[in-house]
Amino acid sequence: MTRKERYANFISYFSENQPEAETELTYRTPFELLVAVVLSAQCTDKRVNIVSEKLFLDFPTAEVMAVSRFDILFPYIKSISYPSNKTKHLLGLSQMLVNEFNGQVPMNIKELQRMPGVGRKTANVIVSVLDQQPAMAVDTHVYRVSKRLGLVPLNAKTPLAVERQLIRHLPEASVHKAHHWLILHGRYTCVARKPKCTSCSITKFCRHYSLSNKDFK
Repeated sequence: MTRKERYANFISYFSENQPEAETELTYRTPFELLVAVVLSAQCTDKRVNIVSEKLFLDFPTAEVMAVSRFDILFPYIKSISYPSNKTKHLLGLSQMLVNEFNGQVPMNIKELQRMPGVGRKTANVIVSVLDQQPAMAVDTHVYRVSKRLGLVPLNAKTPLAVERQLIRHLPEASVHKAHHWLILHGRYTCVARKPKCTSCSITKFCRHYSLSNKDFK
């Protein structure tokens, strides 16, 4: 099967079976999503959602968080991975939002990446989810699943290389949804250690499955 055919099958399947795919992070505003995504680095969405409920109640805006202190904010996120660094990041990005962006989250990847704790992946998530821009955030799930399916060549060794391949081959209008399709499939079916191939509905166009079972056909 050619890569073009794999992409066509991938888009067709998920467009029909998961047309409204979206982030599992809980948020109400762009600021809350930005905070949640920063907190989610090397942490589960489930844990972030538990922590963010109280956090967003007491710090609903960048203006409120910007005038807080480390010792006040830290206890809210101490159960999150790397809480000290993330506390500093939240204070820094809140202050930048207030001082440079009138408290509003910019929908520009370069401007977002200037903020503490915001790398390319986080910036891509923000503009993709909030503005449906054709940006592909490559986390561990996207990296793994895109290679297993055969959407991306195995010699794409970095997240940026995988991102460029996906952006190159996906229709622009599908990019923001494809990000969630890949993440959710990797989170619940195509898991890292032992993919659940026996219960997977897309093995017919999966390179990994085809190669793993070729000796039994």
